Amino acid sequence: MAKKAVLIGCNYPGTKAELKGCINDVKRMYKCLIERFGFAAEDINVLIDTDDSYTQPTGKNIRRALNDLLRSAEPGDFLGGLIDEAKEQIGESTKQQEESDSGSGFGFKNFLHRKVEDAFESRGIHVPSGLRHHSRGDEEEVADRGVGDDYEGYVKSRSLPLSTLIEMLKDKTGKDDIDVGKLRPTLFDVFGEDASPKVKKFMKVIMDKLQQGGNGQDGGGFLGMVGNLAQEFLKHKLEDDEGYGKPAMETEVGSKQEAYAGPTKRSLPDSGILISGCQTDQTSADASPSGNASAAYGALSNAIQTIIAESDGRVTNQELVEKARKMLKKQGFTQRPGLYCSDHHVDAPFVC
Repeated sequence: MAKKAVLIGCNYPGTKAELKGCINDVKRMYKCLIERFGFAAEDINVLIDTDDSYTQPTGKNIRRALNDLLRSAEPGDFLGGLIDEAKEQIGESTKQQEESDSGSGFGFKNFLHRKVEDAFESRGIHVPSGLRHHSRGDEEEVADRGVGDDYEGYVKSRSLPLSTLIEMLKDKTGKDDIDVGKLRPTLFDVFGEDASPKVKKFMKVIMDKLQQGGNGQDGGGFLGMVGNLAQEFLKHKLEDDEGYGKPAMETEVGSKQEAYAGPTKRSLPDSGILISGCQTDQTSADASPSGNASAAYGALSNAIQTIIAESDGRVTNQELVEKARKMLKKQGFTQRPGLYCSDHHVDAPFVC
C-alpha cells in the first residue's frame, strides 16, 4: 500500500498579503509524514512559493498535482484528502449554511452586498469595519476577531481581502484600471485555459449575453457585475479573436449559482476527510508567540503537530479536532476547527 501526499504552502512573498508560517507548516508536515507516518520522500509532492527549486503553487500546478495524485492511486493507497463538502461531524458551519440558504447568510443578496463593499474598497474608499459583513476578516480586525487580548507576538489573518487581491493583480499585470467590475475578466484574460472553473463559468455567462446583444442595463444581473469598459473590452475580443473565449465557452454551467458563487453541492468520494482551520464566518491565524516571523506557523497546524507529538501519532480524527479546539481556545485564538467526513471516519486514526 502506497502513502502519497501533496503539500502546498503559499506565503505570497513581497506582497501586501505576505504570510510567514505557511511554508513552515509544510516543512513540519513533510518531516512528520516521513518520520512518524512512514511516507517516502519521493511520494510527497511539495509546492511552495518561496523557493524556485520547488514547483510553484499556481492554480494550474495545484490542479495538476492533485490530478496526478488521483491518477496514480491504486486500491488500498492512502492519499488524506481535499474536499469541498461532507457531513459536518464537528463544527457550526452547517447551521450557518442552513440559515444562509433561507436568505440570512451567504446568499445572492449577501453576495451583492459584499460586491458593493469591495467596489468601494477597490477604489480606495474605506468602509468602516462595523458596517462590513462579518466574514470579511480584514487584517486590521485580526486583534478583535482572530486572537484574544492576552496574546502576545506576531499574528496575522490568513484571509485575502479582495482589495488586497486587486492590488496584487495590478502589480503582477501592470494594469492600473482593475477593480471589482474587471476582476474576473482580468483573471480570464491573464490565465485563459488555466483560469479557475468559477472564473470560466462566469465568463461563459457574460460572453453568451454579449453575443446575444445584451448590455449592462440588467441591474443586479451578471452584466451588471462587469464594468462598461470591461464589457467593451470583451466585445472587441470576441469580434477580433474567435479563439479568445474558447476556454470559457467550452465550460458547462449548470446554474447561475455556479457562475457567481460556485456550486453548493458536489459529489464527493466517501473516503474524503476535511479538517478545517476555522468556521465559515472566521479566518485562520498566521502566528508566532515569540514575535519571530521565522518561527511562525498556522495556529491549527501548530496545534495538530503538538497533539501528534503528545499522542505519538495515535489519535483519531475526532480526538484531534476536539483537542485542537481546546488548545486554540486556551492559547487565546477564537478560530474553531471543524471535522467533515463520513461517520465511519470519525473514529479512524489521523493520517493512517
